[in-house]
Amino acid sequence: MWSHLKEKGIKLPDIDSSEIERKLDPVLRQIEKNGIKVDVEVFERLSKKLEKRVEKLQIQIHKEAKEEFNIASPIQMAEVLFVKLKLPTENLKKTKTGFSTAATELRKIEDKHEIIKLILEYRELTKLLSTYLKPLPALVDSTKRLHTHYTQETSTGRLTSEDPNLQNIPIKGKYGSEIRSAFVADKGKVFVVADYSQIELRVVACLSEDSAMMEAFKTGQDIHARTAAELYDIDINEVSKDQRRVAKTVNFGVLYGMSPYGLSEALNIDQDQAAKYIDRYFTVHSGIKDYCNKMIEKAKRDGFVETLFGFRKELTNINSPNYIIADSEERIAINAPVQGSAAEILKLAMIELDEKLDPKEAKILLTVHDELVVEVSDKKVEKISNLIKDTMENVVKLCVPIEVDVGIGKNWADAK
Repeated sequence: MWSHLKEKGIKLPDIDSSEIERKLDPVLRQIEKNGIKVDVEVFERLSKKLEKRVEKLQIQIHKEAKEEFNIASPIQMAEVLFVKLKLPTENLKKTKTGFSTAATELRKIEDKHEIIKLILEYRELTKLLSTYLKPLPALVDSTKRLHTHYTQETSTGRLTSEDPNLQNIPIKGKYGSEIRSAFVADKGKVFVVADYSQIELRVVACLSEDSAMMEAFKTGQDIHARTAAELYDIDINEVSKDQRRVAKTVNFGVLYGMSPYGLSEALNIDQDQAAKYIDRYFTVHSGIKDYCNKMIEKAKRDGFVETLFGFRKELTNINSPNYIIADSEERIAINAPVQGSAAEILKLAMIELDEKLDPKEAKILLTVHDELVVEVSDKKVEKISNLIKDTMENVVKLCVPIEVDVGIGKNWADAK
């Protein structure tokens, strides 16, 4: 369905999605075998540090509540917050048992009482401890390496990591960097981390043939800053950090078919303002609006949409009389060709790198969304990092440049 894009400068290898998956499978099995080294002592030190902080937070939370309660219980927490402390519930979602205490909801009233910040931090730290710091050290092998298992998702075309999941290792937040610093390169080696820059936005620029977005990428502009300038009708040099944050949310929100309600929730603004952002976005980026409409129309007509390499996403319920079901399928129809095509580009790069890299000099250890973590001999790092970057940027040719950011370091945090 995308053959007409060849006239726009897109050049793709002569291969379809099923062949990509077949060729990638042995590459993934080797990556699993390679594993990644973990400094268990870093995890142990950080665990002790966070456990002490959690104990202090528990005491502080109970002090603010003026009573002891089970912080892990949403029902007890709601009783404390909304009955005893009488915190505002306007605009908070309700569940079967009362007002929601989910993090997204609590952030709406974060400035109303000190206890909210304490609860959010408590939850963050207990999750880090239970999900990463406690279980991961127990899973390393005799060589201190951790081995995940990769699956090529049949519903999205993307790669998933499990047993353990290493794609969700935190990168942001106060402790994200400390956790990633525990993933270390072997002696005499370093990590080369290569990350596609805004690959999904580059893909949608081409699939939609949106002239404004293509121009931004071709001229090397900061796409989120440019979008902010468009939304606020100001010069790109006048864009603030907060305005860029809003624009980034809009850019990616449109890819996921985000409604004014969804955008208002994500940005914590009213729906009217969110609707104005979306309307303004589609006025400037009419090509993307046309793309969204065409994908929905195709899915309703054919029951599926496709990626650049022919991976089909079946959408058999898009004509459902149930609005919620149909609306969900429409959002998938918009996003699936973009997300799936980006995944295919990374897969092709992995296949090509597997052929080019000498395992004595470099091994792929992890793939995390749009990123590859490669362990490289420190004597060959310049040569191989250039090879990785060149391969990833040129494995396909889109109508806009593909860019890859490369970092080098002795551990994952430093390289990232």
